[in-house]
Amino acid sequence: MKSSLSYLRPNMTKAHRVWVGSLVLAAVCATAPRAFSQAITIDTHGRATGAPVDRRYAQITPTHVQLPSGPLDTKTRLELIRLLQAEQGFAMRPFPKGHKGLTIEANGKLIPAGEPYLNMVTEQGISAKPGERLVITDLKFEKDKIILMLNGGPDAKHRFLRHIQIGAGGGMTSPVVQDDGQDPQGARLTLAFKGQVPPLTDKEVKALLSPLISFDLKTPIQAFTDTLPPALKDAILNHHVMVGMTTDMVMFAMGQPDRKVRETEGQTPFEEWIYGAPPKPVQFVRINGNRVIRLEIAAVGKSPQIFEKDEVEGLMRTDGSPLAPTDDHTRTVALGDVVRDPNTQAPAPPPTLHKEGDTPDPAVMNRRPDDAMKPVQFPQQKPDDYPDATGLPRTPAPADEDANKPADAQKPPANPPAQQQPSPQR
Repeated sequence: MKSSLSYLRPNMTKAHRVWVGSLVLAAVCATAPRAFSQAITIDTHGRATGAPVDRRYAQITPTHVQLPSGPLDTKTRLELIRLLQAEQGFAMRPFPKGHKGLTIEANGKLIPAGEPYLNMVTEQGISAKPGERLVITDLKFEKDKIILMLNGGPDAKHRFLRHIQIGAGGGMTSPVVQDDGQDPQGARLTLAFKGQVPPLTDKEVKALLSPLISFDLKTPIQAFTDTLPPALKDAILNHHVMVGMTTDMVMFAMGQPDRKVRETEGQTPFEEWIYGAPPKPVQFVRINGNRVIRLEIAAVGKSPQIFEKDEVEGLMRTDGSPLAPTDDHTRTVALGDVVRDPNTQAPAPPPTLHKEGDTPDPAVMNRRPDDAMKPVQFPQQKPDDYPDATGLPRTPAPADEDANKPADAQKPPANPPAQQQPSPQR
């Protein structure tokens, strides 16, 4: 991308460069193979917009916790640190990495939510997926907020000391602090209040954080299914596989498969997870990437049942509608040759240079292939079309007297008659 933008002039404004950069990025994305079923629009900052967002990134339902009045005193602050530090819970939403993190207002909304939330997860990466365990490793108190560090926090420890080494004499140095070189994988969560932090108890803090973190005692499958819609939760608890499930959902519903087979159908690679063995019913779960694309149930003495319709994508939307693009200006470009059925579809029209709606010339359309073509008429060259080296037009050549004569008159006779001499006078 850097080489594609190297032609930009230095005197261009920043807005112009961002605009041109977005055009180049859109052109690159247009040439890439289509990997998703919905259209994605890239804005000037390189973030995904216009794509539908599922319930995991939607706005939360505000809590209703009665908050005490008054400021937070030292005794209550130390009590919260003692009771909340090292407390474990389960993530109810995806937690992004990054220094900023998520912010939840007390009895209020989540910041950010919707597409900004999805963009943060896409840019920073995921620290914890829904259903995974979280540990509060540190708490910080400010005037109107409580900052919780989850799973070690998003910032590296000893950010400045890790770059300092001390040595003496012989040139041998040793770092002040040991650095394993790994980036932090934790997350940050901020609980914001209006005006000041009230004297809360640990149960009240957990109740305010319940839309994002569940501190109840649960099994891993309970913690994971509580983040899903009811219909999908019942399917997993009843050990049913649905087309559109992720591999994590299949693992919680069916466990480890008995066998795995990797094959390729056409140009699509897939992995077949096989559950069961005859005489019991056998389930063949076909997975492409991270999704179930086909389910086949084979029982002894019965015809196989094949399911290929996605039943999960509509459940992951808050309104229950299918996961489809809503932008009317989105155009889908099909790659490769179009396969037509000769029994049900007409052949493609021949290529033409006419625009849509133009009426072609009937003489050209009705002309047969064996019709004789007329000779090409070249324009006559003018005498002064090609000037000489002096820059002056050339002197026209004298007209040829025989040019206008018939062809028979221009040729000299093959045997000219002998010239008669005049007779002498007497």
